[in-house]
Amino acid sequence: MNGGQAEGERRPRRRYGRIILVLLILVGIGWIAWQFLALRPARSGIAAPEDARAPEGVRIKVEVLNATQTRGLARKATIYLRDRGFDVVGSGNVAEQRASTVVYDRSAHPEWARLVGRAMNAPVVERPDTSRYLDVTVLLGGDWRPPPLPFHP
Repeated sequence: MNGGQAEGERRPRRRYGRIILVLLILVGIGWIAWQFLALRPARSGIAAPEDARAPEGVRIKVEVLNATQTRGLARKATIYLRDRGFDVVGSGNVAEQRASTVVYDRSAHPEWARLVGRAMNAPVVERPDTSRYLDVTVLLGGDWRPPPLPFHP
């Protein structure tokens, strides 16, 4: 009888082991899927239009500030905007934490701020400040994702 009880006790343990293994596999798959979703561009993957570039021969001075805890986000946005022809004259971090990206128009050129807003897929707010010697400030929020970089072997 003792032998029968020992076998009966082992079967539930095997079942629990299999259930735990299946749960670990599902958690792993979920984590991988979450990582892929976190790397996709913001706003359902809609890329900025190609015409969201600085006009030829026009210097639009932009400041990029990271308002998230994501390290290196301002640097990535700086590279992205420079690739589109904008003159990023400053970048850094701010203590304010934002969920969404916003573009501030600092000069009397709202069309320039709209171009940067289109490139960043963010709303534009008028906040003139002539003491800053720049045209646009971009405050990066948690919704902004850098576009995927092309693969260069």
